Amino acid sequence: MKHILSILVENKSGVLSRVIGLISRRGFNIESLTVAPTENVTMSRMTIIVDADEVGFEQITKQLNKLVSVYKIHDLTDEDAIERELALFKVCAPAERRHEVIEIANLFRAKVVDVGKTSLTIEATGDASKLGALEDLFQAYGIKQLTRTGKIVMSRGM
Repeated sequence: MKHILSILVENKSGVLSRVIGLISRRGFNIESLTVAPTENVTMSRMTIIVDADEVGFEQITKQLNKLVSVYKIHDLTDEDAIERELALFKVCAPAERRHEVIEIANLFRAKVVDVGKTSLTIEATGDASKLGALEDLFQAYGIKQLTRTGKIVMSRGM
């Protein structure tokens, strides 16, 4: 089962390495990982999606809680949460078909961030299903390059 962890950690070098090492040493696969500073410059938030059974997940959280640099762990797996991901698509778009690609981007509330002679680069945010649908539509034109950030997740309300 995929588990979503939001981990508040000390914002200093080596913390990411210790957290990831702890999870990988136990043989669990990390599907997605994002790390960024928070509103407090001394802290960072890691969002980790890990594939583990319940026993393994409990083991991971107990071990993470023992790390000095970890302040708080929040399991967002079963919570009502907001999930977003950013994707950049470099799509083949010769001049005669460029308007079609732009129309698709507009339907998904994505925006064109770069224009080349034969391509457009589109920036899109949303959940995995939205980005997957956009990718499927762009496949018909040819995707030269695709990059995704991984999920960021935040609980709703307070």
